[in-house]
Amino acid sequence: MPVDPADAVTDVLGRPFAAETIPLPRDDEGEVVATLVSRASDVPTTKAVLHLHGFADYFFQAEFAEWWTARGYDFYALDLRKYGRSLRPHQTPNFITDLRDYFPELDEAWRRVTVRDGHDHVVVSAHSTGGLISGLWADERRPNELRGAVMNSPWLDLQGSAVMRVVGTPVIKGVATRRPMREIKRTVTGLYARSLHVDHEGEWEFNLDWKPVSSFTVYAGWLAAIRRGHARLHRGLGLDCPVLVLSSDRSSTPTAMGDDVHGTDIVLSVPQIRRWATSYGSHVTYIAVAGARHDVVLSRPGPRKQAYDEIGRWLAAYVAPPKRDLI
Repeated sequence: MPVDPADAVTDVLGRPFAAETIPLPRDDEGEVVATLVSRASDVPTTKAVLHLHGFADYFFQAEFAEWWTARGYDFYALDLRKYGRSLRPHQTPNFITDLRDYFPELDEAWRRVTVRDGHDHVVVSAHSTGGLISGLWADERRPNELRGAVMNSPWLDLQGSAVMRVVGTPVIKGVATRRPMREIKRTVTGLYARSLHVDHEGEWEFNLDWKPVSSFTVYAGWLAAIRRGHARLHRGLGLDCPVLVLSSDRSSTPTAMGDDVHGTDIVLSVPQIRRWATSYGSHVTYIAVAGARHDVVLSRPGPRKQAYDEIGRWLAAYVAPPKRDLI
């Protein structure tokens, strides 16, 4: 089970969640840390989940953690550098110029989950940008303890027209080389965060400084790193574990609050998720959940239950360790 090291404290979610700081090498902005959040299962176990959030996000989905712990998994979630609990006042939120910059904290989180805490059966869970980052990391590291991956609306390609992707990507990379901190202008309606937050039209509580209604600024250097990650994924990864990819059944681009905001993916393109899902490896299950939001486990109760049911069926079919014959 997750240990309680000296530097672990009760997390902002309250008990039984704990949080511990992972010190990392300084960068040109100064001190850098990541944060590992954990919640133990009610029973002793050598199974665990390691969850990774998306862009302009952090881990706050307590219900999701409780679903796993009720099924005998110790739960861990990593707030990456410059996100959520790990964001420091001197830092540019979310900014990096290479997705491999995140590998050191993933390496250390994995070491704590497996070597320190004794888990030999680990499932990766990831949402949106986290689905890209964790896939690239797992493909490069090939950890022995990895038993499966649940990708929740992973960001597998740049949304928009094919012309924008083909023509725009070299432009972005050129700008990033000269001016990595140049802002990439985009329209943010705020509808997605408003559909989630309890103070607006949603049912979830989260820190609006860490997950703002207006999102965070996108910079050329960061976006170029994302596009390089997309290109690597499109060439095909080689994950040899079962992978479950979940998404809504459709996308939309609403301009005002309404049913589409609550029942479709208004952040990413569902056809692109479906198209590139098999890039993770040779054992991929794709499920479209009708009426789901971009984060399927933050959907309204009906689609949310279906998403959990799908994860449960997938676990039972592909990930649960086989029972040994009694002799």
